[in-house]
Amino acid sequence: MPSITGQVGVILTVRDVDRSAAWYAALLGMAMRYSHIADDGSMHYVCLDHPTAALDLCLVSHAAGPRDEFSEYRAGLDHLEFLVSSREELVAWASRLDQLGVAHSGVRELSYTRNSMVTFRDPDNIQLEFFWRAPAGSSE
Repeated sequence: MPSITGQVGVILTVRDVDRSAAWYAALLGMAMRYSHIADDGSMHYVCLDHPTAALDLCLVSHAAGPRDEFSEYRAGLDHLEFLVSSREELVAWASRLDQLGVAHSGVRELSYTRNSMVTFRDPDNIQLEFFWRAPAGSSE
């Protein structure tokens, strides 16, 4: 079987690339790798890199695209989940969202598993989660 690197590249369509790039950079501590605007202005593409996680996040806006908010009820992306290493990290992310004034669910315990999450939305209403997976067999 061919291999993959473990690095994840996510490309999201957004309404305002500059606004979204600033929002994600502030939230996740990402740096801009590059920005490109098509010669005819039809598309603007910005890629951000995370300094320690194996994550590249690219944002694209199409001038001719619809201006409505994202909905997980349409075919395509349901939500984007950022995995964290511990429940304490999850609590720290909830505090970070509070510091940035980002509305969120608070740390939620799930009734069907020992996992926990914090749910929130980006400027285009894309549902995002910080998610902690309890170790198998743990009582946490």
